Amino acid sequence: MKVITIIGARPQFIKAAPVSRELRKKAEEIIVHTGQHYDKNMSDIFFEELNIPKPDYHLNVGSGSHGKQTGEMLIHIEEVLLKEEPNYVLVYGDTNSTLAGALAAAKLHIPVIHIEAGLRSFNKKMPEEVNRIMTDHVSDMLFCPTDTAINNLQNENLTHNVFNVGDVMYDAVLYNQKLAADSRILENHGLESKGYHLITLHRAENTDYPEKMKNIIEAFKQIDKTLVWPIHPRTKHKLEGYGIDLNDVPNLKVIEPVGYLDMLRLESEAEKILTDSGGVQKEAYFLKIPCVTLREETEWVETVSYKGNVLVGSDTDKILAAVNSEYTSNYENAFGDGQSARYIAERISQ
Repeated sequence: MKVITIIGARPQFIKAAPVSRELRKKAEEIIVHTGQHYDKNMSDIFFEELNIPKPDYHLNVGSGSHGKQTGEMLIHIEEVLLKEEPNYVLVYGDTNSTLAGALAAAKLHIPVIHIEAGLRSFNKKMPEEVNRIMTDHVSDMLFCPTDTAINNLQNENLTHNVFNVGDVMYDAVLYNQKLAADSRILENHGLESKGYHLITLHRAENTDYPEKMKNIIEAFKQIDKTLVWPIHPRTKHKLEGYGIDLNDVPNLKVIEPVGYLDMLRLESEAEKILTDSGGVQKEAYFLKIPCVTLREETEWVETVSYKGNVLVGSDTDKILAAVNSEYTSNYENAFGDGQSARYIAERISQ
């Protein structure tokens, strides 16, 4: 059995690591890297740290508008599928790489496997929401991380070959926590445990709107705590275009993007995390670190309902209120038992 795995963005590398380990015990896997994240700190370091096999194909698509990027991926992925003739195409999450891989396979009548199926923010202005809905509806096997995701699919009449296997990112965190403890990222930047808040910010729903970014940065200016921000290249470019000078934020320490193990250490030692990333919301929850999400809604509703996460959008006052308040969670386990990758590999190979 031959499975082609399509990946292209940092969160997908993290998810692919545990799944590839299990899948390769039962099938031939060919990895196609679209090149959606192509910077060394956003791509290569993840393959090295997580021991992901080197991609068999690197499409080098790079950045661009949604249409251009997705279209180029479609063309090149189709060429690979016609050459390799796989039994399945496996895609992760909700990026343009996900949608391109799913559409290319579906058009060629190759069964699609979607890992992290069924997530919904119910905000179609998010490109990720469009990608995940369309991918779910052309997929033949849907692996969901939560009961909520199962219910979302049922509401869209998707009930065949739908499985709750838990979250593969939980597998990854459990597997890599000990390795992350050896990271020297805090020492290298003069940081103390629980002596800083960690920031990640990259989603188009924030970065494409100068007013939202100005409101968020205004909140950062008023936080009386060291802020550590491994800045996404696209976010940095946008801020420069808006004339926003991060040197005006008094307690801010801007650093280059970091690898997965360094990021896990930064997350686990932070007092709070401020983010618009879905993956970081979950990692904060797994690590039991209070999270402030700079979005109006989230597909990871469990993190909010179990009070490990607060949604504040780009409202300056709400951000400050959440950062300055104490909230506690019992961090109920809604994301499986850390064996998701094994369950997925077993189901695919049946």
